[in-house]
Amino acid sequence: MRPSHLLLAVLVAATWGVNFTVIEIGLDHFPPLLFSALRFLAAALPAVFFVGRPKVAWKWIAAVGLVLGVAKFGLVFQGMDAGMPAGLSSLVLQIQAVFTAVIAAAVLGERPTGVRALGMVVAVAGIGVAAVDEGASGPLGAFLMVVGAAAAWGLSNVLTRRASPPDALNFMVWVSTVPVLPLLALSLLTEGPSRDLAALRGLDWQGTGTILFVAWISTVFGFGAWGWLLHRHPASTVAPFSLLVPVFGMSSAAVFLGEEMTPLRWCAAALLVGGVALTTLSPGASRRVRVRVHVPDRAETAGPESTGRVLAPAEESVR
Repeated sequence: MRPSHLLLAVLVAATWGVNFTVIEIGLDHFPPLLFSALRFLAAALPAVFFVGRPKVAWKWIAAVGLVLGVAKFGLVFQGMDAGMPAGLSSLVLQIQAVFTAVIAAAVLGERPTGVRALGMVVAVAGIGVAAVDEGASGPLGAFLMVVGAAAAWGLSNVLTRRASPPDALNFMVWVSTVPVLPLLALSLLTEGPSRDLAALRGLDWQGTGTILFVAWISTVFGFGAWGWLLHRHPASTVAPFSLLVPVFGMSSAAVFLGEEMTPLRWCAAALLVGGVALTTLSPGASRRVRVRVHVPDRAETAGPESTGRVLAPAEESVR
């Protein structure tokens, strides 16, 4: 990956990490499924009128919209509303990198190298350290919801790769139109119209700000940039960057929500960053070879009987 692509991937991870803190704040204002529906409504409107017509088949837009929008975010929001802390949620969700690699290997035939696989093991070890630090005191159902969301995210990564949208922003805006009605219907069925109406009537500047952040910054920018990267690189290369999300997620939760940053969490963060480095900067991505460069001299250019002059070996970097 080019340095600019690396920086973009890290920026997306930072955005998604802080997003968990914003979600936690937003859940004080909205029921989880209604909040998720409002997120995608704000992401789709009015942008859908300015990005042009969809540039991929509707089957891909619908598939990613249902898997990413309804399944992944519906489960994340419900899990956090049921008691999963923001920092822990940002951590557990990152096992999506494992789901992505497994699904990509099965569907796309992408095989990670040995060093990349080692990097993923190191990063997952970091997740395990942080999970031990958090303890098992939280509700099991909420934990399983976030694990299910990670599986849905991994599938959506591979679907996005298969869709290969030429315009990631156009794709993400149209994808955002799909989950709105299903999430609203689920909210009315499970959360109730009275609770939804009470939340909408009590809308204030803080609630509005959380919707705009998760819609425009996290969804449109974040997934637009993520899709752009997936269009240019294998899913197994892009996905490990999401392992940086808990670093930013736990840090922002500590600063804004008062969640404690313990030595074990710092250890987990170091393992995660080290794992990502092994995964993305593995040996073999580029290699240096010695080549002999033949440059014709004047005698050779004068006639076929002349002999050429071979220069000393030169170094050339070959990707």
